[in-house]
Order: sequence, then C-alpha cells, then structure tokens
Amino acid sequence: MGELSNIQLIVVSIIPVLFAITLHEVAHGWVALLLGDPTAKMLGRLTLNPLRHVDPFGTVLLPIIFILTLGFAIGYAKPVPITEENLRNPKRDMAWVALAGPASNLLMAIFWMVIGSLGITFLDSGWEGARFLVYSGAIGAFVNILLMVLNLLPIPPLDGSRVVSRFLPAPMAWRYNQLEPYGLLIVLVLILTDVWASVFMPLVGAIFSLMASVIGFAY
Repeated sequence: MGELSNIQLIVVSIIPVLFAITLHEVAHGWVALLLGDPTAKMLGRLTLNPLRHVDPFGTVLLPIIFILTLGFAIGYAKPVPITEENLRNPKRDMAWVALAGPASNLLMAIFWMVIGSLGITFLDSGWEGARFLVYSGAIGAFVNILLMVLNLLPIPPLDGSRVVSRFLPAPMAWRYNQLEPYGLLIVLVLILTDVWASVFMPLVGAIFSLMASVIGFAY
C-alpha cells in the first residue's frame, strides 16, 4: 500500500473497516437471538447501519490513528448488549456468541478477497474502479483477518476470553474477568512490543497468504 497517500489509504479503508467492525457486532447479536436472547434485536442493534454501532473513539479516531502511524486499521464498535440469563444454556451459549464475531470476520475476509480478485480481472480494461476494488479487497481481507486473530486472544474483554472463562471454575473466572478494564491497555502494550511484530503480524500474514493462495487473490 506504499503507493497510496494517507488520504487515499483512509478512503479505500473506510468501507472495509466499518463493515468489519459492524458485522462483527451484529454477528454476536444474531447468534444470541438464535440462542434465546432478543436484547440486541429489541435495542435495534441487529442492523447493518454502521451509525447504530459507531463508537466515536473506537470506530472513527482509533482506526485513523493506526492507519496514519502503522499503516493498518484496528478499531472497535459499541458492544452489542447480551443478556446472558436469556440464553437457553448460558455457560455454553455465551461461548458460541463470542465465537460468532471472529467467525464473521473470517467470512468477510473471504468476501473481500473475492472482491479484490474481481478487481484484478478488470485491471487491464482501463476501468479506474478496478484499482479501488483491488485495494479495498486487500485491506478488507487483511483487516478482517487481523480482527479475527486479535479477538481470539484470551485477553478480557476480547472474544477469546469469553470462551476461556466458560471453562474456568466460577471463582477463577471472576478473577480472570477483572482484567477487563485493562484489556485495551494490554493490547496496546503488545502492539508496541516485539510480540506484535515477531509473532502476531507474521501469523496474520501467514493466514492472509494461505487464504489468498486458495482463493486465487494474486495481489
């Protein structure tokens, strides 16, 4: 993406990032509804309208900061409210609700790679929109893989922690979940250390390359 200016990078990133974050939250609410909790539906959060999910800092400011400083976007939306007591089997079902978010990012990564592949087929036609599709497809796939892997980390309140806490004894799970107020800080520390550059990003890149080879996205 080095050939894009910061403004161009933000423009081609807006749609993929907004939908990556929005559909992630909708997936949580949709699976919760299937498992007996209508809270998200009742509050109007089962919608693809990004405005219903926007968090001013997490959805707008944070991704822009990351794009301008690190060249990729990370952000979050307002969490979809889940009433655990409404679920038919709360302990089991909360794990499925948590996994729905990363699963949606996996499906969106596949979708964006297909979009990018379509853009590549039109590059030689002279259609200017082809480059937009290629860049948006690459960014959409990368951001969704990044969010999928990030959210599977066992750091409260990330989705991976919701799964882990289901398998812990109640007292231990309670102590574990007390880390939630510090979750964002822990993630930021990881981003600023060698763990992010030497472990996390190579893993994201490996998944991206594997998916690209399977789908035929020769970006």
